[in-house]
Amino acid sequence: TPIETDAHKEQQNRTFTTALASEMFPHAPFMPSSSPGSVSAIGIKRRRSPSPAPSTPSRQRILGFSTPGSTPGSVVSDLGLLDASHPAYSPYAVRRRTHAMLTGPQTTIRTISKTPYKVLDAPELKDDFYLNLVDWSSTNLLGVGLGSCVYLWSAENSKVVKLCDLGNVNPVTSVSWVQKGSTVAIGTQNGEILIYDATTLQKQRTLTGHASRVGALAWSNYTLSSGSRDRTILNFDVRLPPASATVSKLAGHRQEICGLKWSAPSDEFVRDPVMLASGGNDNKLFVWDLRHSAPLWKFHEHTAAVKAIAWSPHQSGLLASGGGTADKKIRFWNTSVGAGISEMDTGSQVCNLTWSKTSNELVSTHGYSSTQPQNQVCIWKYPSLSLVGTLSGHIHRVLYLAMNPTGDTIVTGAGDETLRFWNAFPKRGEVEKRSSEGQGALDEGGKIR
Repeated sequence: TPIETDAHKEQQNRTFTTALASEMFPHAPFMPSSSPGSVSAIGIKRRRSPSPAPSTPSRQRILGFSTPGSTPGSVVSDLGLLDASHPAYSPYAVRRRTHAMLTGPQTTIRTISKTPYKVLDAPELKDDFYLNLVDWSSTNLLGVGLGSCVYLWSAENSKVVKLCDLGNVNPVTSVSWVQKGSTVAIGTQNGEILIYDATTLQKQRTLTGHASRVGALAWSNYTLSSGSRDRTILNFDVRLPPASATVSKLAGHRQEICGLKWSAPSDEFVRDPVMLASGGNDNKLFVWDLRHSAPLWKFHEHTAAVKAIAWSPHQSGLLASGGGTADKKIRFWNTSVGAGISEMDTGSQVCNLTWSKTSNELVSTHGYSSTQPQNQVCIWKYPSLSLVGTLSGHIHRVLYLAMNPTGDTIVTGAGDETLRFWNAFPKRGEVEKRSSEGQGALDEGGKIR
């Protein structure tokens, strides 16, 4: 297929580059199959050792003549030819280590379609870094906030339903589904949070307590957490009556909260404490244990707003975060001990992060950049931080990102008012392959409304 052909070409280009470097610079460290993105991201620098100063030759016998071998101290230079491993005796046309690299086992080719299999028109999808307007439910419904309305798109039959219209005076500022089920929370400009049942299309309750817009929402079973421009986080128990649903209030950020994610305990990490990570426009990343009112950990290393937050489903306590335009870095944290693990300069504004459910890989979406290509979607291998692939197509910064329930498809949204669907990962337990439907072509006429 064209996808596999592109992947083979990319692997061949990397192999050729590595082999050429090995032949031209034989004494350089050997880094087979290194990714261009990983080298530039990590910023490897090497110091050259200073050249030795020229010395004055011995003046024992100026222009003296002697027969080779007649002087006791003379040594005939063998140019290294006495060594059987000298390249002159190699049976190969290239150096031995280059031959070993070329004939050794090759890494499995990771094929990624660089063309979205579906594009939907999304009028009034806001170009606002601090909002979170797209989320994908466990029941395979995509919820999208457009202006003052929320629409539901079914991935099963592509049908679109308008869930609600809040009127022009109260735009939607965030959308978030409960982990399992058809309940969706909607944050609004005036600080209210609306809880809807997507099955009946009926509003169940209204939660209040914020003084300004709610740009971030996150669920943990029956607990709904909300982050607001009023710089506070409210935690609600949705089983309780609205008047008494607020169970705690967290204060620590000094500017708007734009990122909010709960760690999701899996069967493997079932005993791990569930923690809440919050990012703000104050460039801070906090990790909370709701048994305490103060943050468990405070991370101050980012130099721009922290909207992109993602907990790893593969490693206990591993948290990834991304910084805005003035930072451009993805950082990894061990929240078990409150320490940084590694960082990577992506060269552009980091808008979103999410981990693959089926492989130890991470997706990042990007916006403004001074040097790198803008508005890209990148897939990274962890922990090597090598670039697996880059997806392009959006003409505005990619502010929204969600993953389908099976983990093989991601959807991205941007201020260009489009939603793009990508086959980014293999399904769990299956060999990665694309169906023939929609391969390499955009579905024409697709609209969210």
